[in-house]
Amino acid sequence: MNAVIPEKEGRLLSLDVMRGLIMIFLAGEACLVYESLNNLHVGGFFDTVLLQFDHHPWNGLRLWDLIQPAFMTMAGTGMYISWYHKQQKGINWGQNFKHIAFRALKLFILGTAVQCFYAGKLVWELWNVLTQLSFTTIVAYLIINRSYQFQIIVSVILLILSEVLYRTILMPGFDQPFVEYHNFGAWLDTVLHEPINKGGWVTINCLPTAAHTIWGCLAGKLLVSEVAPIQKVKYFIIAGIVALAIGFGLDWTHITPIIKRIATSAFTFASEGWVLLLLAFLYWLIDIKKVNRYAWIAAVVGMNSIIIYYFFNTVGYQWFNGAVGIFVKGFAGLIGITPNISAVLTALVTWVLEWGLCYWLVKKKVFFKL
Repeated sequence: MNAVIPEKEGRLLSLDVMRGLIMIFLAGEACLVYESLNNLHVGGFFDTVLLQFDHHPWNGLRLWDLIQPAFMTMAGTGMYISWYHKQQKGINWGQNFKHIAFRALKLFILGTAVQCFYAGKLVWELWNVLTQLSFTTIVAYLIINRSYQFQIIVSVILLILSEVLYRTILMPGFDQPFVEYHNFGAWLDTVLHEPINKGGWVTINCLPTAAHTIWGCLAGKLLVSEVAPIQKVKYFIIAGIVALAIGFGLDWTHITPIIKRIATSAFTFASEGWVLLLLAFLYWLIDIKKVNRYAWIAAVVGMNSIIIYYFFNTVGYQWFNGAVGIFVKGFAGLIGITPNISAVLTALVTWVLEWGLCYWLVKKKVFFKL
């Protein structure tokens, strides 16, 4: 493993790698990597693969739909492990709650602010991942000390509550539970004075999405337990398979469709299933088998995940992408490279430079925490 990663007893490198992979994928989107590749119109298998880097338009599941669930799960896992170590230092639940509440407030402010940056004006949109995480963090922490069974029951109740709300609150024009723009979530946004999102995203997603953060806490609880490492992997695999079976079972039996944009219960289970299987694989590969020679490439991003997320969604989106493009596209034009290819080169160079920022921060031992 690269020496730039600081050694810390008990640290699970696989979690930093998983967080890093999530952020690298998200940075690729912000740097327009997938969009510029799509504009090449290569066709065939290339376009089929590239399709996985965009959300499913409605009823279905793609790779890109797993990014936010993984983000939320990792947030819960990190929160529990942090809480576990604070307990060892004598910090009680109430003392730590002040920190958690303040962190949630900062997440809410950052989440709402980033939507304003995108819009170029003051807007009130609460479906951003950071805004949603501010809510799910509080919910998960309130029950962080309870048993596995209790937390699972609470997460299922949240999913059932979401189902009930969508199926029973049928307002004029918003009386079709699983139809885009005509469901309970869209109606609630009008009540909250939010515009109906063109992508179909809704604020009430924070309710079922809280299950991801709760399940992340349970994953963290298992990871710091005395259970044998290989047994932990088995538990993650079993939980992942069960979640997949429930999620896809609900969809295939036409009880509840898998819809990411309104975070249906079927989607929440199905996506968490894949997330848990990925966590099991990375934990087994990196922390148990110690196959971690190149883990630092993702880990340096995972160790400053929030700051890089905010960077590419603000400075990157507003200025850095264009600034890099001035030089890359300029030099590419001088040697006759076509605009579509130069756009790809610009996106890739921007992507690498943003990774380089994370590498530099870790090398200088600079870590941003909320």
